[in-house]
Amino acid sequence: MNRRDLLKGTLATGAALTLPAAVPAMARGGLARDAKLVEIAKQAQQRAGDLVWRHDVVGIADFGLASTEPRMHLVYLDAGRIDSYLVSHGDGSDPEHDGWLNWFSNDHDSHCTSEGTYMTYSWYVGRFGTSMRLEGLDPTNNNALDRAIVMHPARYSERSHLDKWGKLGRSNGCFAMGFDDFQRALVDLGGGRVLHAGRFGLTPDGSIAARPVQQLGELRALMPNPARGGDILQAGSY
Repeated sequence: MNRRDLLKGTLATGAALTLPAAVPAMARGGLARDAKLVEIAKQAQQRAGDLVWRHDVVGIADFGLASTEPRMHLVYLDAGRIDSYLVSHGDGSDPEHDGWLNWFSNDHDSHCTSEGTYMTYSWYVGRFGTSMRLEGLDPTNNNALDRAIVMHPARYSERSHLDKWGKLGRSNGCFAMGFDDFQRALVDLGGGRVLHAGRFGLTPDGSIAARPVQQLGELRALMPNPARGGDILQAGSY
């Protein structure tokens, strides 16, 4: 049995993890949002099952927030803390470049971000320097290896870029972070841990962020493959 057959046999269908219906108001004295992130992290680990060999840290990329917000959360389950960083999404998911992700896609050449649970693997040196390979474990992101969807550093994901332009730049679908932030993620999230990408829209006080309202017709006109339909994210959706 090869690895992909194993993944098919061990993972449930579908990629979206749900927000917990009831969780403690705070997570070990942290923000109101943190308890929800801890539960999402645990769900992601459970989805990966025996494929996970390091259970101390889980990454959650919350693309329900704008790129102006620290939305890459490293959830330290053993230590009981959460550190949050800036992260870019794909230009195919945000063709109007307003800083909000409009849709996910797993398609080749879409330049879109893909939702779902990933396993983090080895480091390698590529176009952006030291980067980290990812394998998608869900039907919504299982092309990640073939699409070369990875974690890497980029200048357009630095705080200085945000301060200058009011939003981050966009990747080709990869999880791009500022150089110093990526070094922390490389050490703490790499090598057999779980990363989950979703659209939870969790603000620090635990409420759900509402994105600016846009005309759905205008967004559909920008979709890379409108004939297949799509999941256009509306205000407050998760």
